[in-house]
Amino acid sequence: MDFWNIATLAGGLGLFLYGMKMMSDGLERAAGNRLRNMLNVLTTNRFLGMLVGMVFTMLIQSSSATTVMTVGFVNAGLMNLFQATGVILGANIGTTITGQIIAFKLTALAPVAIFAGVAIVMFTKKNFTRHIGEVIAGFGILFIGLDMMSTSMEPLKDVPEFVNMLVAFKNPVLGILAGIAFTAIIQSSSASVGILQALAMQGLIDLDAAYLIILGQNIGTCVTAMLASVGTSKTAHRAAIIHLMFNVFSSVIVFALVQIFPAIIDGIQALSPGDVSRQIANAHTLFNVLGVIIFLPMSNLLVKLSMKIVPGEDPQMEERRLKYLDDRILTTPALVVPQILKEVNRMADLAVDNINRAMDAFLHKNAEQVNYVQQHEQVINYLNHEITHYLVKANQLDLPEADMKLNGILFHTINDLERIGDHAENLTEYATSRIEGDIKISDAALDELETMNNHVQELLRIALKIFNEHDATLTSQVAHIEEIIDEEEDELKERHIQRLNKSLCTPQSGMLFMDVITNLERVADHGTNIAYSVGDMQA
Repeated sequence: MDFWNIATLAGGLGLFLYGMKMMSDGLERAAGNRLRNMLNVLTTNRFLGMLVGMVFTMLIQSSSATTVMTVGFVNAGLMNLFQATGVILGANIGTTITGQIIAFKLTALAPVAIFAGVAIVMFTKKNFTRHIGEVIAGFGILFIGLDMMSTSMEPLKDVPEFVNMLVAFKNPVLGILAGIAFTAIIQSSSASVGILQALAMQGLIDLDAAYLIILGQNIGTCVTAMLASVGTSKTAHRAAIIHLMFNVFSSVIVFALVQIFPAIIDGIQALSPGDVSRQIANAHTLFNVLGVIIFLPMSNLLVKLSMKIVPGEDPQMEERRLKYLDDRILTTPALVVPQILKEVNRMADLAVDNINRAMDAFLHKNAEQVNYVQQHEQVINYLNHEITHYLVKANQLDLPEADMKLNGILFHTINDLERIGDHAENLTEYATSRIEGDIKISDAALDELETMNNHVQELLRIALKIFNEHDATLTSQVAHIEEIIDEEEDELKERHIQRLNKSLCTPQSGMLFMDVITNLERVADHGTNIAYSVGDMQA
């Protein structure tokens, strides 16, 4: 095998992976949020969840993407573990569709597909149509890459070392490990099965060795979901563990069955004699379907086992729901604004707590706080939307004059609280950058930020006390603390420039430092707005 063959193989692999990604991305973009909504909504039971996971994965051609998205939904509290289990199991069937498509050997259509897809992308302006063009072009690129790989592998038939290596894969340990390693590297079982089919097209591998590699590939694809669960909640970790357990247990069962009943392999070969590529596709599909048949009825056991493997509970998170408001209170106008105030105070507590936790994440590199803040930010955004909805409805009621005035002020108050929540989210992004980038910040700079944060927290505490007690006499304290914070912002920026000039800090750490103090100062401004709103109530 000469250099040109190796280059062709590498180029073919690149085109194959790119074509698959192009098809997947195009389908997902064409569907927009509808696919995500389908995954989120149509999972009321494990059987329906399995069908949704299967269809979803068939469309985007990536069980890894489906599983990662499912882990995200579980982490956000939008899907429970029982629902997620059905989706994960269905995804393992849906991912086999790629191998079935490849087995049709549609290389002759590839140039036409590329031409048609590129023409659609270049000459249409409608996003949906352009995305469909990407799918068609990706389909063609995939088969061109597959053909290049297959052609470049032909000389390998005459390389004894390579042939002996493939023969060695008939050893169960070596075959399964090879499948795990290769799939873990490229993070796609669909792609690794496609490459296995390319080898089969040149007669370099038969089903006796390929089925072991397939079992390893099913295990290797779990790496993506396991990585996606890093830094998420315990429940999301469990979802990733369920994916791993299903694929490991299924592979063990299939291996055991084949050892006991070798005729299983003969039966798969008999379905498509002489076509090893189709045999590989069929084996991949049949193995995964068998696993789902076995484990779907036992999904409760998988959930319980995952809870044993990942014990404990996540910190209690606020639910994304209204605690004090529903449409029934609108029939009693006198109760409406007091109940709205309760929800506003709940939103305020969440926003202030988020700032404190976000700063803890930044100052002490506490990654757990990042996840906590991000989940609570979703609750804050939800409350902002829902409280605004009720404020609009309240304006249409016959309210006392004082309540009408307060109702108008609350529009501005919840906007300030929502912006405080946004700044907390910004701070978690800076914390993540500091943690992942291992950015060094001097102890002096961290002490300065902690002092400024303490002042901001004190201002917010007094501002909310003023708001709740309608005591405008305390606004002078807020004004004083705000002046201190404004002065601190100028002083800290000046000290930062001095440290930068003395090479005591890096430009990267300096940018984070400046971003944090800017966000803290703006939080103080929003807190001041809330405090001064009491004066408007009493005017």
